[in-house]
Amino acid sequence: MSFLDDEKWTGRVFTGSWERAAGGDAAVVEPATGDELGRVGIASPQDLAASAAKAAEAQRAWAATSFQDRAAVLRRAGDLWQQHAAELKDWLIRESGSIPGKADFELHVAAQECYEAAALPSHPTGEVLPSEAPRLSMARRVPAGVVGVIAPFNAPLILSIRSVAPALALGNSVVLKPDPRTAVCGGVALARVFEEAGLPAGVLHVLPGGPDVGAALVEDPHVRVISFTGSTAAGRAVGESAGRHLKRAHLELGGNSALIVLDDADLEQAMSAAAWGSFFHQGQICMTTGRHLVHASLYDEYVDRLAEKANHLPVGNPFTDQVALGPIIDERQRDKIHGLVTSSVDAGAKVAAGGTYENLFYRATVLAGAGPSVPAYDQEVFGPVAPVAKFATLDEAAKLASESEYGLSLGIITADVAKGLALADRIPTGIAHINDQTVNDEALAPFGGVFDSGTGSRFGGPAANIEAFTETRWVTMRGDVAAYPF
Repeated sequence: MSFLDDEKWTGRVFTGSWERAAGGDAAVVEPATGDELGRVGIASPQDLAASAAKAAEAQRAWAATSFQDRAAVLRRAGDLWQQHAAELKDWLIRESGSIPGKADFELHVAAQECYEAAALPSHPTGEVLPSEAPRLSMARRVPAGVVGVIAPFNAPLILSIRSVAPALALGNSVVLKPDPRTAVCGGVALARVFEEAGLPAGVLHVLPGGPDVGAALVEDPHVRVISFTGSTAAGRAVGESAGRHLKRAHLELGGNSALIVLDDADLEQAMSAAAWGSFFHQGQICMTTGRHLVHASLYDEYVDRLAEKANHLPVGNPFTDQVALGPIIDERQRDKIHGLVTSSVDAGAKVAAGGTYENLFYRATVLAGAGPSVPAYDQEVFGPVAPVAKFATLDEAAKLASESEYGLSLGIITADVAKGLALADRIPTGIAHINDQTVNDEALAPFGGVFDSGTGSRFGGPAANIEAFTETRWVTMRGDVAAYPF
């Protein structure tokens, strides 16, 4: 019997046990072939309300569990990601269209997220404060309660586990709503891992569902913190609803990240990073390099080299063939990508490579002559498209990079790392990499963007995770009852 035994989860949601979903079920589709891989339960708002109430009840006992026991569950979960990597890798490839290397990376990060989270329960939980009164005064970090997690399709395992693991470790219960298109990788897999790791029943709930279930999760009174990863448009709606219900929302949203190539860059070295930044996982990454800003002296050679590399990147079924790019997640996303490419050509850009597709397989695309007013340059494409623009001075580079509603990631390629760091300081983003492209992630590093890329909330590392998934409580103790004038 496989670890992800489909007899457990077919048509069901996870509430600490596998329960029949009130919303029915939906096909798990392999985008590369259109084949049905299984059927997953689809939750209804009624399922969500029942799970949130159950999670609130289970959370109290889980928070009272010793820190050693909570840490042990997270360590076992980390081990399980590694023990079952071969089976889970196949699911990541087939369900989400990942190439094998990307699937390996997700599984590595999932294990590391659990191992890093295992250290959180023994982290100091507060501080002793001075007080004007004769008493012991403390600020303590306590679990927030029920944490709602809404995760997208593009990196379904990472973008679920990075919130689920630290939230659980810190004594919260979690209600997770994965994208229905990747409900196995982003939901069922987590349910099975934590079930096997010994997490008490009712502490984790996995409810694939549509926007109505996401809205119910944000609005439910039992849920005190929302961790959302997705588009900026959807994030605005989540943030507005959370604000109305007076609860915190950590929003990790879209991006249109710039890679700046200075005049002293070695293009031979830069090409690998440039191609990876735009074409990794078909460009379906929030940190994808969406704008290549290249010094005018290198521009023509850069476009030629990047186009040559794009033309040689094979596209196809990552489960059966050795390819660099797999399928786009669905037809709607493919059509959005192609629409931005064609409208960019209408706006004056030139297709230097790609710009074509077959079924859901979109070729790596390079657009020369890009810049402000070119749609694929101005907007988040979420596809394998590299718009290239030129600049003449550092001031112009900083201005172009900063002229975006987004502020997620930044890459700078230069022989002078001090100059690169000084330039990065002039461009507001949540993440910056000198001599690297824009797509990077580590479990112990803070992650988040500014402006339309999110609220600046961070995941990763003890300080960020403790801030995200706990509340601060002021506690005092006196030896005698305090006396007052009346």
